[in-house]
Amino acid sequence: MAKSTSSDAQMLIRSLRTAYAATPTNLKIIDLYVVYAIVTAVIQVVYMVIVGSFPFNSFLSGVLSCVGTAVLAVCLRIQVNKENKEFKDLPPERAYADFVFCNLVLHLVIMNFLG
Repeated sequence: MAKSTSSDAQMLIRSLRTAYAATPTNLKIIDLYVVYAIVTAVIQVVYMVIVGSFPFNSFLSGVLSCVGTAVLAVCLRIQVNKENKEFKDLPPERAYADFVFCNLVLHLVIMNFLG
């Protein structure tokens, strides 16, 4: 039973790897940015667990900034993806401009939350 589960997992990983190889480079860069933002949030949470969260507003601001940026990057990836038929009329420049504007608003709110 374990062999079939392990071979199924290997086959799934192999198929995901071949499908991801066909992904355009700009989407891979956005994926790396999302992974970076999530890893940064996890590092901040681990640091808070180890050291403590004396300025709790700072901790919340940092984590919410990372998570919010990751969410906005996922939205950017959805809009820039050529295979997505829902945003086919939206030019990529507009999607990137929306991403930058929303990040500015997000970080203004986070800076205001810091006090």
